[in-house]
Amino acid sequence: MTKAWSGLSVKEYKKHKDLKKENLRDNMTNLELVLNMLAEATTTEISKEKKPKTFAQNKTIAKQGGTIAGNTRKEIEEKTGKKVVSKISAKKLLDIKNKKLK
Repeated sequence: MTKAWSGLSVKEYKKHKDLKKENLRDNMTNLELVLNMLAEATTTEISKEKKPKTFAQNKTIAKQGGTIAGNTRKEIEEKTGKKVVSKISAKKLLDIKNKKLK
């Protein structure tokens, strides 16, 4: 599902943000979180309607939910001219904040 909306697998996403053992979700920007939640909520709703019975069916539905969020991400990027998937992590945000305070 993450790959479908962000274009990156969880492993690739963590590498993109320079995370080791840190939680990816804790290091997402607000927009990244919202799109991740959209993918999850959409997948849940599709799953409730389709009632998948197999792992393969569940995987297909997860990809569908992620794709809907991915299309939203692409539209946001088109309208803003900025990438949604950011390299910014919680640690980097703290570093920036601390520099501003000095």
